[in-house]
Amino acid sequence: MDEKKLRYDINYHDNYFTTPSFGDKSQPITTESNRNYSLIDEEIALPAAVIKASLLDNNLQWMQRFANHHNVKLAPHGKTTMTPAFFRQQLENGAWGITIASPAQAQIAVLSGAKNIIMANQLVGRANMMIISQLIKHYDVDFYCCIDSKHNVEALEDFFASHEQKLNILIEMGVEGGRCGCRTEQEIMALAQHIHQSPHLNLKGIEVYEGVIHGDNAEQQVRDFLNRTIAITIQLQQEHLIQGIPLVTGAGSAWYDVVAECFNKHRELEAIIRPGCYAIHDTGIYLDAQNEVMQRAEKNQGIACNLGGDLASALELWAYVVSRPEPNKVIVGFGKRDAAFDAGLPILERAYRNGESVIFDQVKTTDVMDQHAFLSVSSDCDLQVGDVLVFSTSHPCLTFDKWRAVAVSDDNDRVTHWVKTWF
Repeated sequence: MDEKKLRYDINYHDNYFTTPSFGDKSQPITTESNRNYSLIDEEIALPAAVIKASLLDNNLQWMQRFANHHNVKLAPHGKTTMTPAFFRQQLENGAWGITIASPAQAQIAVLSGAKNIIMANQLVGRANMMIISQLIKHYDVDFYCCIDSKHNVEALEDFFASHEQKLNILIEMGVEGGRCGCRTEQEIMALAQHIHQSPHLNLKGIEVYEGVIHGDNAEQQVRDFLNRTIAITIQLQQEHLIQGIPLVTGAGSAWYDVVAECFNKHRELEAIIRPGCYAIHDTGIYLDAQNEVMQRAEKNQGIACNLGGDLASALELWAYVVSRPEPNKVIVGFGKRDAAFDAGLPILERAYRNGESVIFDQVKTTDVMDQHAFLSVSSDCDLQVGDVLVFSTSHPCLTFDKWRAVAVSDDNDRVTHWVKTWF
């Protein structure tokens, strides 16, 4: 790992990424630039993924207020954007740390300024262990990874003993039919004893991911799962298998309110929530999830309804109409290479022609190919080849990973700068 070069590259691309725009390309677009570029007036090459800066700020502040009210720390999952500029914004807004899924992602989070890293995954493989060892050595970070097997305990102990380092461990607790994690209390206690006998591993607490729980009675199942997690964490402390204040962490972007509420009842624990998609949000699966959060808050007089405002979809996909081959069909110049399609297709929100709004109705995205999207329209719909269309999306994680650079715009749809992603 060439750390100096990586740090330089991150700073360079975040602050001085030259836009693929029309006009003078010799000058980079930055937040201090005297020249911003209009999406509506076609000064940016399309398709382009665009983040509305004001809505991103709104989302970061809203979730931080939520975490602060519940006395839980916020370690947002970085996999959604893998964008150092946004990691820094989250940290500047008060996030305790960054959650990641792999050692490569940990490198980016650390070089973005995070001092607390949760790897919500198992650390397996000597090359991966070496990356983490080097991050701990050179950047003095508090790193935590998950574990659910004795084989992994032994491999980690051997590696970190050979490097004379101690590694923070979280036992992952899972559910039957779910993903990783110990399935029973007996497995957890046996694994904790094994870790306790490993001098270079430091058991800090328990990690869970409740997002794999589904069904008609999902909320009660999540609450029961969390209460079991808390009880086992406290038992581990009482049996002196956890040193210091026990850490308990969970929460994706669907159940963070229930997780925070359950954790908040136990101030003797260090509680951390890890939602990730809240920063970008969407008009699909996470909008539905957030609506359920707000409904639960209204029903139970929860704080989410009293924080002011709500999360808003900050990501837009801008593209051109490239063909209208049939009266009821419009083809748009984006596709699977540009936007998520696993949890609902992009939704047309606005349209422009020659800088002016175009009125439309009864438009639906019906299919996508690699770089073409199909719209079903009424025969009298006014959309024409060359019109600029603006779409919202579902599941931002799988839109972000398709772009090397994402535009950031103001409320007048003018691009102020670009940020680089690091997938």
